[in-house]
Amino acid sequence: MNAIVFLIQCPDQKGLVAGITGFFAERQYNILHCQQYTDVQHGQYFMRVKLEDEAGLDRTTLEQQFGVFAKTLGLVWSVHYSDQPYRVALLVTRASHCPYDLLLRELEGELKCEIPLIIGNHNDLSGMAKQFDKPFYHLPITKDTKPQQEAQINALLVEYDIDLIVMARYMQILSEQFVEQHAGRVINIHHGFLPAFQGAKPYHQAYDRGVKIIGATSHYATADLDEGPIIEQDVERVMHDNSPEDLVMIGKDIERLVLARAVKAHIEHRIIISGRRTIVFSEGV
Repeated sequence: MNAIVFLIQCPDQKGLVAGITGFFAERQYNILHCQQYTDVQHGQYFMRVKLEDEAGLDRTTLEQQFGVFAKTLGLVWSVHYSDQPYRVALLVTRASHCPYDLLLRELEGELKCEIPLIIGNHNDLSGMAKQFDKPFYHLPITKDTKPQQEAQINALLVEYDIDLIVMARYMQILSEQFVEQHAGRVINIHHGFLPAFQGAKPYHQAYDRGVKIIGATSHYATADLDEGPIIEQDVERVMHDNSPEDLVMIGKDIERLVLARAVKAHIEHRIIISGRRTIVFSEGV
């Protein structure tokens, strides 16, 4: 069964639910699921509504009519169709645990997406790409060649019609121009529980502070390093006798899970970005 997902945000006001659901009912759309959230602190309303794609109205007309309706309520919205394959590019460096996990989840159907290419600034993971029958593009980078390297990445993103870019332990800082060009479409995994322990070697920072919990954070990349809207986080308890190397090994398992959950939420159209925050609706609907 094909489905249509609308993501909607606007200033909170009376009659929103009735108005929005009424719009779809009048056009004979069956609402499969509807989730909503009101941010009372800022007076903002958020909705995710999933429709059965069997009303007989062509998509261009639906979007045109909803656009006219949306203006009457000041809605900011996007629409997504389940029969359009979601295409994901992986950016990698040397660590294999996160990209390998995502590739395996794609292979087993846990992630409903296509990963048509892998881009690495080192050649270490070309064998992993070959194992999954994926093209691997080795694009080395230095401080002086960053603009040219990112231009090559952009050309590949266009060539492969990419919807989402995943920094699967890609240990490079993307330029401000790049992340602004792809705003809301670049997901990073930080091997630390943000906002604590930003930057390099967060597990070593955690060890030096003697923390009893370590974690990982997946967020949208922005021009400000490790400051983007957080999508998913998780933690694991550690002990005083765990070495920095122990923390790194424990952290790898957390990173895999956190990044996979974030990517899954994005490709299922369950995330609305609101300033520095994200609204992440429930899984499985």
